[in-house]
Amino acid sequence: MIDSATRSGALRATVIAAGAAVTAAIPATFPADGGPTPLDAAMSTRIDEAVSPTLGQWLVAPSNGPVVLLALIAGCAWFALRRRWWAALTMLVVPEVAVAINTWVLKPVWERQLHDYLAYPSGHTVHLVTVATAFACLVRDLRARCVIAALTVLAVLALVVGMVERDHHYPTDVLGGAAAGVSMAVGLCWISQMLRTHARRASSSR
Repeated sequence: MIDSATRSGALRATVIAAGAAVTAAIPATFPADGGPTPLDAAMSTRIDEAVSPTLGQWLVAPSNGPVVLLALIAGCAWFALRRRWWAALTMLVVPEVAVAINTWVLKPVWERQLHDYLAYPSGHTVHLVTVATAFACLVRDLRARCVIAALTVLAVLALVVGMVERDHHYPTDVLGGAAAGVSMAVGLCWISQMLRTHARRASSSR
């Protein structure tokens, strides 16, 4: 019979692999110049026709730096108030490591230029999604995880529309950022858990 730890590990590995696969597969659809894909072009046309600049500004708000930073601090405080110090530290570190990996590794790998910056995967999306996913990985209540997952999906959908209207990203940039963010957050939280387990075993063997 498969125990819960094995099932949990298999689920995490599946999520990590799926997120990484989506992140790597999307660039295969890019044209040679890195411009919009047919999906990007079709969605951009509809969004530009239907969404006002004011609405677009509101839709990108969840990914703004101060908003994401506030969510990150709130997540750290949630675990600190419950004296879950390792979880609080993990909550603090994981999103920033993910953003660094995205900025210095993933973006240069695909080199999708938009205006004067590398656009794929979307850094704002990676930051928002890793904060939400890290909290969902660390919180123990299943209902809370489901609520966070649903809100994150809604936020990503809003970002797709808002980023396109503001001409900050193509839709595929945001989708790739969401996939990369989930994959990295789950993987980094898993590494953190293994480090904590190793530290406990080392401490108990002394």
